[in-house]
Amino acid sequence: MNYNSLDMMLRALHLPSILMGYERLGQTASSNDWSFEQYLHALIEQETADRSSRRLKRLLKQSGLPEGKTLESLNMKLLPQKIRRQVPILLDGGFVERAENILAFGLPGRGKTHLLAGIAYELIMRHSYRILFTSAFSLVQKLLVARNNLSLEILLKKLDNYDVILLDDIGYIQQSREEMEVLFTFLSERYERKSLMITSNLVFSEWDRIFKDPMTTAAAIDRLVHHSIIFELNGESYRTREAGKNLKSPPNETNAKSSSSDQ
Repeated sequence: MNYNSLDMMLRALHLPSILMGYERLGQTASSNDWSFEQYLHALIEQETADRSSRRLKRLLKQSGLPEGKTLESLNMKLLPQKIRRQVPILLDGGFVERAENILAFGLPGRGKTHLLAGIAYELIMRHSYRILFTSAFSLVQKLLVARNNLSLEILLKKLDNYDVILLDDIGYIQQSREEMEVLFTFLSERYERKSLMITSNLVFSEWDRIFKDPMTTAAAIDRLVHHSIIFELNGESYRTREAGKNLKSPPNETNAKSSSSDQ
């Protein structure tokens, strides 16, 4: 067999896992008296698994999700019972297929970002959805630059490639009319077509601070609420609770944690 020719064809077909593993698996197949079909199945199975793994890594990197904010690292017991019951249902991805939104409200430190980022992470791992995490401020600035450069339509089409966009901290932006207009355009473009996940420290009655104009505020809220799941996180601040735990930790335990973190 001309192995150089085989290697070249596998590279041309973009089959790196088969390229790296066909000799090793061939030896295993020979030692275990595999049939040709068994050998071929093992090669393709390895390529498929590796390709899926590479795709997930790529989707996670492109998502921009904050590192470490997964459901596994979130203390679900601190969430309201209603939300705890809803989360497993959302992980099946049905709301994405229906172009529904998830809106999370609450004061700072209540776990809004962590919760939605954790759901987004699971949607990537389970369903390979394309998801983008961005702060509301950052997205608005990109939209505004695109508008000024007469390329807003191009940017909106690019954003349309994402199954879900997680817009974080929409309540923190104090916008000019131009900024309000591009944000409203973005929300309108995704309405009933693609899903949004939004965190806000402002309840709807305070959204006139974002959109300034009452009519625009009402229209934006109407589009978001029409097909949405709403989370209200009004419990004790996660950060305050964690700080309290650290203060209550025994001195030796505290010192041990400090020593560990210094390494």
